[in-house]
Order: sequence, then C-alpha cells, then structure tokens
Amino acid sequence: MTIRTRSKPRTVVITGATAGVGRACVRAFATGGDRLVLIARGTAGLRAAAAEAEAAGSPVRTIQADVSDPAACEAAAARAEAEFGPIDVWVNDAFASVFAPFTEIDPEEFRRVTEVTYLGYVNATRAALRRMLPRDRGTIVQVGSAIAYRGIPLQTAYSGAKHAIQGWHEALRCELLASGSGVRVTMVQLPAVNTPQFDWVLNRLRGRARPVPPVHQPELAARAVRYAADHPGRREYWVGSSTAATLVANAIAPGLLDRYLARNGISAQQEGGQESPEGRSNLWAPLDETEDHGAHGRFDAESREHSAQLWASQHHGLLAAGGAVLLGAAAGALLRRR
Repeated sequence: MTIRTRSKPRTVVITGATAGVGRACVRAFATGGDRLVLIARGTAGLRAAAAEAEAAGSPVRTIQADVSDPAACEAAAARAEAEFGPIDVWVNDAFASVFAPFTEIDPEEFRRVTEVTYLGYVNATRAALRRMLPRDRGTIVQVGSAIAYRGIPLQTAYSGAKHAIQGWHEALRCELLASGSGVRVTMVQLPAVNTPQFDWVLNRLRGRARPVPPVHQPELAARAVRYAADHPGRREYWVGSSTAATLVANAIAPGLLDRYLARNGISAQQEGGQESPEGRSNLWAPLDETEDHGAHGRFDAESREHSAQLWASQHHGLLAAGGAVLLGAAAGALLRRR
C-alpha cells in the first residue's frame, strides 16, 4: 500500500506508541504528514518515537500515561486537543500480558492484564467519544488479534481481554449506527507479530516466550491500521492468512481447533533450551523507561513483510465483482454448451 501525504493533516492519537505495532503506527502516520499525539508509559520509548515522527516531518506531542486509569485517558485527550485541535483518529494499541497456565496467574496479575488490555481500550475510547460525538465525526481504530475470536493456551488473561474488546466493540458499533452518528469505529485483527512483547511479558513458561508461526513484521500491521483509519466503514480487517484460517476454522470446527491447540499450542509458544526471564516484565512498570526497544522483536529472520489476506480484506468489493464476472462467464459457457 502506498502512503500518501494528505492535503489536510489530521490529529492522530496512538496509545502504546513506544514499541511493537504502536511504534510502527507512529512511522506510518508520520509518513502521511499527520499531527501525532503519542501515549505510553516509558520516557525513553516516547522520546525515540517522537524523534522518528519529527524526522518524517510530523508535528508530535508525547504524553506519559497509563491507559488503565480513566482520568489519565481523559487528561491525555484534553491535552491532545488543546495542543493540536480536534482529534480526528484515535488508535488503541496498548496492552499487557502474562504467559503462564491459568492456575499460575495471580488474581492481581489477571486483573492488571484486563485493566490495561481491555479497560484501557474502553477508557481511551470513552475519552475520544466525548469529543468526537458532539462534532459528529472522527474515527477510532481498535488494534485486535485473531485471539479476539480464538483463545489459546498459556494466554488466558490476554485471550479474555481480547474477546472482551471484540464484544464491546461490536456493541458500540451497533449503538453508533443506531444513532446515525458520523463517528466510525473499526477493528484490525492481527496475526502473530514480531514485537518486543515476547521479552516483556510476565513469563512463567519453561522457555522464552515466542509468537506462534507464521510471524509478521509490525510494519505490515501498521499499514493495515493506517488503511483502516482511512477507510473506517468496514467493521473489521483481517491481516495474515493465519488469521483468516484461524477465524474460519474456529467458526466451522471449534472443538477440533481446541484439540489441535492443546496438542501444539503450548510448545509453539516457547523456545526450548532457553531460560525464562521471569524477572523482566512490563506488567507493572515500563521496560522502556531508560532504554528504547523499537518496533521489532528478535524474530526478524522468520518474519513476513506482506500479506495477501490483507489485500483481500481491503478489496472485498473488487473480489466480489471479479467472482461475479467469473461466475457469469462460467454460466454463459454452460448455456452455450447446452
């Protein structure tokens, strides 16, 4: 997808902007000339993300805040509009996670993942809507995951939070449609992505946490988020053939998928022979407070930069038209034979 500079820059707010997909989104929107407001906890990560945006020619402001705090989200939204004017796009990406069997996750840890990953989206969206609804315009993009539809072992807290986001997002979308609002909400369902999160999560596995292959680069996810912000009429976008396959398989044969993940999902999420760095976690405090970690994790060698599924998700109308043409041609050929 070619990114073009808009004639009129937008004010774009990005949560979780210092690393992974959020950091890649900073670059994608900065390249388009938008004014950026970056929200995260780590000062070093915020500083580095802002420098990249400025180098691309984008005006930028940084706000150190924890999205699990509703008051912090409200204050961030107020400051964004005070400095850059009305918010046009809000991207929710901040999250936290724990890699462990459910019985090994403490109640406080489970609550923390829920408060950041699910309620963080709710808090931020509420702050955005308070400003967008009276103007009857604006777009909110929820960065989701295939896990929003299909929970996986060792990620019960994250799976629950992503499922909650999906249900809440659908209900909110219906309310906006019912009221005839000009505000749009959409969601981007991602595959496994090469981000630093796998060295940041609270990890109680025997090996180092890793994404389930196939793995994709964060820039691919960021292009999808940018496209969704530009085309928010669609309820959601799927990125990666693995996302499509997982969602379709879960809809058709969820019991079979349960057994497949029980057999393969645990080993696929950890690297054998590696010690688990449990002491290194950003669950309660940022790990980019003094050191920037960027967008990429340690899986560059195996990560994909493109997705045919993303193209298909962005061009449903074209595919439908092409299918109709092929079907018509086949029907015509059959009639001629008869």
